[in-house]
Amino acid sequence: MIVCLEDDENILNLITYTLKASSFESIGFKNVFDFYSYIENNEVQLIISDIMLPYEDGLTVLQKLKSSSKYQNIPVILATAKGTEYDKVIGLNYGADDYLVKPFGMMELVARVKAVLRRVNYNDTKSIIKNKDLVVDIDKHIVTLHSKELPLTLKEYEILVLLITNIDSVFTRDELLERIWGTSFIGESRTIDVHIGTLRNKLLDYGRCILTLRGVGYKMVKFDEEENI
Repeated sequence: MIVCLEDDENILNLITYTLKASSFESIGFKNVFDFYSYIENNEVQLIISDIMLPYEDGLTVLQKLKSSSKYQNIPVILATAKGTEYDKVIGLNYGADDYLVKPFGMMELVARVKAVLRRVNYNDTKSIIKNKDLVVDIDKHIVTLHSKELPLTLKEYEILVLLITNIDSVFTRDELLERIWGTSFIGESRTIDVHIGTLRNKLLDYGRCILTLRGVGYKMVKFDEEENI
């Protein structure tokens, strides 16, 4: 759940509506009392907080969250009309994961939310990921197959990490482009097909684990007996 803390009801409604339209679960609060009550009893994926709030400002909220062992690992995006470099530095030094300057566009909001969650998910990934004899060492940035290191390009490596850490999850070409190349990438989805093709070739028999769902995208399955793939 993405939790939004914003005292302006119109902005709050727009943020939560946009997030829900982008397939995120989201809930909003206008005051810190309801906000604290909710996060105390519910699982929170990310927090978006305004700085200028009644009763308790967003920086104080941020400090409380980051000083609590229960909440310190929840990523926080600060939103404020203050856009000076000094204001941003203060927020980031207090532990904010990103910063939105009002007025901000909803496309920017969604892009920053996805970027923060991507970083958090990557950092939380196990350092060693295995699909039988295919092993990815995240810390060392090394991929081995049957104990032999594979010479993957950066993009091939990033695609493999995304697929192997999300076994059986389907990713569309657009999702792969956004996750691997970022929101600023300008190109065709054919780029994904080319990289998937070269990655499959380098994975040899394990290339069969990357399945194409025609008209949808790609996913990786566990390596079992070849006849089952």
